Amino acid sequence: MTTCVKCGKKETVMKAGFVRGKQRFLCKNCDYYFTLPKPPEKNIRRKRHQTTIIDIANELGVSNSTVSRALHNHPDINPDTKKAILDKAQELDYQPNQLAHSLVKSRTNTVGIIVPEFLTQFFPNVIVGAQKVLRLAGYNLVIMQSGESYDIEVANTKALLANRVDGLLVSMSHETNNYDHFRNFEKREVPVVYFNRVVEELGTHKVVANDYQGAFAAVEHLIQNGYRRIAHLGGPPNLLISQERLRGYRDALQKYGLLVLPELVIHGDFTAQKAAIYAQYLLDLAESPDAIFAVNDPTAIEILTLAKARELRVPQDLGVVGFSDDPIALYIGSGLTTVKQPTARMGEAAAAMVLGMMRGEEEWLLPKTEVLQAELIIRGSSVRK
Repeated sequence: MTTCVKCGKKETVMKAGFVRGKQRFLCKNCDYYFTLPKPPEKNIRRKRHQTTIIDIANELGVSNSTVSRALHNHPDINPDTKKAILDKAQELDYQPNQLAHSLVKSRTNTVGIIVPEFLTQFFPNVIVGAQKVLRLAGYNLVIMQSGESYDIEVANTKALLANRVDGLLVSMSHETNNYDHFRNFEKREVPVVYFNRVVEELGTHKVVANDYQGAFAAVEHLIQNGYRRIAHLGGPPNLLISQERLRGYRDALQKYGLLVLPELVIHGDFTAQKAAIYAQYLLDLAESPDAIFAVNDPTAIEILTLAKARELRVPQDLGVVGFSDDPIALYIGSGLTTVKQPTARMGEAAAAMVLGMMRGEEEWLLPKTEVLQAELIIRGSSVRK
């Protein structure tokens, strides 16, 4: 029975046709016509049901514990029963609850890796090497990218901590100058291994290429090809790779009696935009350099692009050497001379190191730095004929 919305009586209300598709009512007590407001639609959401051990047990008429033993390959179970349970689990698309299992075991069998960018092949190659080692050891790799942003890097570490990773591999963003977000892992006794972009301030486990040796070889090669006014477009000064490549540059010049001129040394941030600006500055000097040793290949490629726009001949007017041996280095111009780093090996070494730390192996109880050899790859951008 409908209640009048005006006087509240029920017994005097009668139907009185339709108005715009709605039932109209008339209350004879107060002579009032009205329609009822449309009830709000219920937001019905069908909850996705994930198959559980209980579902399998109910389907087969066995106990939950029997299903659990079968799924965990317990020897104390009838083979026919085990087969029936496994078949039913497959039929119902049963997926084990890894989070619950991890909480019981106090480990997740996952390792996080944070890299600064995917614009070059360097970090994907490192990831491939790390994943190869970790997968053989039964670990999954959770991959995160900071996009060269400190804030995103911090958010990445929080997400990995929240997901209870057992270990972490890190190459820092060029913005990172505060390391408290990494120290949070140490406080929770989660092993951390830094690779490629590392800092001395964190006295922890590291895997790096021999940046000093690679830089020294690169600058020595330029000198031996007749270049004398050699500039260095480097990376962020807080990173060890920048410091070591600068040290190699300086020592090579000093070995051959050449001056290290402050105006020929610039610290950048690994971005192509800054590389173009700084390269332009160097080439605009009253006495411009006749060669540039770049901190990485993307920087070197920006230098080559600018040189071409200015109609400078490479290598006759300007020699250029990069660092990392990006695949494109082989195909740009007459080929970019560069320092090749063992990227996949770096990932393998970092993964092996974090595995040893997670297992508590004595070899990794104290901080250790593993240095991998770099190799000078000579191409057309630096060989004067």
